[in-house]
Amino acid sequence: MLKPSEAGFRRLLPLLRPHLRRLILGLLSMAVFVGSWPLLMNLVGRLIPALGSGQLDVVLPVLGVVLVVFLVQKLAQFLQDSLLAGPALQVSQSLRSDLFQRLQRVELGALEKLSAGDLTYRLTEDADRVSEVIYKTLHDTIPSALQLVAVLGYMLWLDWKLTMAIVLLAPLIAWLISLFGARVMAATERSQKKVSELAGLLGEAIEGLPLVRAFAAEPWLQARFEQEIDQHRRARYTTYRLVALQHPVVGIIEVLGIATVLVLAAARISNGDLNSEGLSSYLTGLIVLIDPIAHLTTNYNEFQQGQASLRRLRAIEREPSEAPDPTPALELGRPSGQLTLDRISFAYTPGQPVLDDLSLRIEAGQIVALVGPSGAGKSTLFSLLLRFNTAQQGQLLLDGKDLSRVRARELRQQVALVPQRSSVFSGTIAEAIRFGREASQEQLIEAATLANAHEFIIRLPDGYNTRLEERGTNISGGQLQRVAIARAVLGNPAVLLLDEATSALDAEAEAAVQVGLKQAMNGRTVLVIAHRLATVQEADSIVVLERGRITEQGSHDSLMQKGGRYRELCERQFIRDSSIIETEAKQNVQ
Repeated sequence: MLKPSEAGFRRLLPLLRPHLRRLILGLLSMAVFVGSWPLLMNLVGRLIPALGSGQLDVVLPVLGVVLVVFLVQKLAQFLQDSLLAGPALQVSQSLRSDLFQRLQRVELGALEKLSAGDLTYRLTEDADRVSEVIYKTLHDTIPSALQLVAVLGYMLWLDWKLTMAIVLLAPLIAWLISLFGARVMAATERSQKKVSELAGLLGEAIEGLPLVRAFAAEPWLQARFEQEIDQHRRARYTTYRLVALQHPVVGIIEVLGIATVLVLAAARISNGDLNSEGLSSYLTGLIVLIDPIAHLTTNYNEFQQGQASLRRLRAIEREPSEAPDPTPALELGRPSGQLTLDRISFAYTPGQPVLDDLSLRIEAGQIVALVGPSGAGKSTLFSLLLRFNTAQQGQLLLDGKDLSRVRARELRQQVALVPQRSSVFSGTIAEAIRFGREASQEQLIEAATLANAHEFIIRLPDGYNTRLEERGTNISGGQLQRVAIARAVLGNPAVLLLDEATSALDAEAEAAVQVGLKQAMNGRTVLVIAHRLATVQEADSIVVLERGRITEQGSHDSLMQKGGRYRELCERQFIRDSSIIETEAKQNVQ
């Protein structure tokens, strides 16, 4: 009845191998549990006629044995369920851990297309459903199937002609269960998709509530939310209705089977082919059969729902991963920070280059600003330096070493990023700065001092042990950005990447962060993505990018005097050449 899972349940079997001892003990307990059913049927077959005739000398001993067998059976069932629960939960844990590890290696471009709410649902609810299916398969489905085989085998031995009437109905019951199961799986997939969409909408809504209020868009958001939950309700109702319909349909077939057996049994008793003791055992078996059939029916539906969940989990594995580390890899060591981009070309979509034959040399310790319109390739260049992506053509060198031949982890220890909007995990400020790295308290203080963060940290109630709330909402944006700078410089990187690190701050917060940035930049190679050009006038070199190519390069004053694209961008932001300002000032004095 259980067809092979297209989602790959069999691929989970290797995860059970570390728990082989518990599995064997659980299976032995299962054998005792299942094996007790024919014995109980035989004892009940002897007990019922004795009860009917009032033979207490037979009833009491048999009843005592029944109670002993029943107690042994229930003890075996307890051992079976408790022993098999551990491996099932461990499989779920291993599956969830492996998939989360896999998720961390997914290409950032592919990851950004995935819904955070959907991924959260997959790694929580879908993983739990898979765990439940594994547990039910081990402690319920397999015992029920074995119980069915054992009881039917004993009934065949008692009276094979009567049993054939039941066996002939089995294919019909199996077909009905399979038919309903396929529809339940399809309905479950639709339902899970709606839940994922609902989770995604909830995540967006909670994060965007201030914006919703600012635009007085609460009625629109409420209507959209109600539409989503109504679609979810409809999808779930379809699943429940299918399950609800299945039970009476299968139940009717079971009743017809029992009625047929009773008619045939009456005929065989009248012919003298079956005695009362045999009939009692047989009817007991017939009653015992109902329970495993009901369990298998229910479990098959849950199996199909679990198959849909496993398919959604396995979809994460099909997402493209970032390039693996080269073998053998170059040792990067402690670089001075000299960067060379040699004819770099990169495209997210074939035929649409974001960087086109770009060459650039940056000396160690230089501060270089990247300016240009959106889509010019500035952020893409950062992603190549961090090896989030790999150039299709050309070489990117750090101290003459090709970054594509260096281990990603080693590279990212020497190239640190301060993003435009810093994010932190909940925890202490010390943990936010360390960010999974080993560092002493002295190193923490040194990094925080460089970032101009130490003074505000020690004024907090618990200093470096002050807990940050989700997204760091209990400190200001400027303070959070200085924590991010401390996090970046903690490992003493050779190269610092600044993605417009002060653009989202007010003037006072920006001034405090600029102090931290200047201290952090000292002695390092620094690349700055700048949209506010007033922040990069002191850079050693300004590189103007357009359509993935360098169109201008030089200092602020030289580019202003050149009168090209950079000057045009500056004039749009009311930034003027310092030499022109000096000339105008002299004229005014005269």
